[in-house]
Amino acid sequence: MSVVQPLLDLQEIDGRIRNLQQEIRDIPQRKAQEQERLNGAREALARAQAELKSAQLRVNEAELEVKSRRDKIQSIKQNQVLLKTNKEFQMYNLEIAKIEGEIDNYEARQLAAMDDVIPVKHRVGEAEAKLKEEQSVVDAYVAELDARLAAVKAELAVSEGERAESAKKVSPQFILYYERLRTKRWPVVVSLQPDCVCNGCHLVQPPSVGQMVWRNQGLVPCQMCGRILYKA
Repeated sequence: MSVVQPLLDLQEIDGRIRNLQQEIRDIPQRKAQEQERLNGAREALARAQAELKSAQLRVNEAELEVKSRRDKIQSIKQNQVLLKTNKEFQMYNLEIAKIEGEIDNYEARQLAAMDDVIPVKHRVGEAEAKLKEEQSVVDAYVAELDARLAAVKAELAVSEGERAESAKKVSPQFILYYERLRTKRWPVVVSLQPDCVCNGCHLVQPPSVGQMVWRNQGLVPCQMCGRILYKA
């Protein structure tokens, strides 16, 4: 058995812990990416709603113009009863006819705008349904991510407990070196190939290093990267 086996066991746990910690960091980003998926559907709905608002505004504006001119005709007719000459009466009739022509024009605009409203309302409905559908998918996936996050945190707590127990089995001089190197290199403990090549940095070690590793008598670091070497 290799003298660094306790370190290998510890490193295996540390590898799991690193992966779990990375997953915990990744999950919020994955949730944010899922929310980003909704932006396209939201923008499509906003465009359709803006188009509908514009069409409805054209309908309302034409309706107000028609009402304004009908009110004006009513006012003219009320004034006609006070006229004293036929000429004045005819002039008022011409004015009424002109205004009625304007009314016809605005009513045509109103009908055209109302025709625009119907398909736009349909597009708004489709956009709302699409957003609702995508929101449902995203919500379901986010719920899965939340559940996974809780599971990963629980697994991490168990692994950290296992690590504490595993670290007790490593000799003090080995654990100190391992902990210092762990912040700079990963993995920390690597095998030495038969041709004396470090599996960490892939550089050839002096024959003396190979001999010490083969003897399996203590902690032997790589002469280049400092990783702990062991005989595979």
